[in-house]
Amino acid sequence: MGNPMRIRAAASDGVTEVKVLMNHEMETGQRKDSSGNLIPAHFITELNAKHGDKVVLQAEFGPSVSKNPFLSFKFKGGAKGEKVVISWVDNKGDSRSDEATIG
Repeated sequence: MGNPMRIRAAASDGVTEVKVLMNHEMETGQRKDSSGNLIPAHFITELNAKHGDKVVLQAEFGPSVSKNPFLSFKFKGGAKGEKVVISWVDNKGDSRSDEATIG
């Protein structure tokens, strides 16, 4: 499980904007360490964002996404004080889920 995500969510005029900074190494499996050995691939494969029981975003990531990915998206609905939950799973089976209150 990685370090906590930094999530900001703000509602305005019936639209909620969410910004997420995920802490993950996102190794491609193509880099080599100082000994010349390949560093094993380790990257996020699935990401979900929920507002209440509704999925507002589903994404599939791959090895080409940069280290500590940043994601910004908007969805209709959401009000101040409600929760947004972001969760991911990586290719090694690790997972992380964090939530933020809409401001």
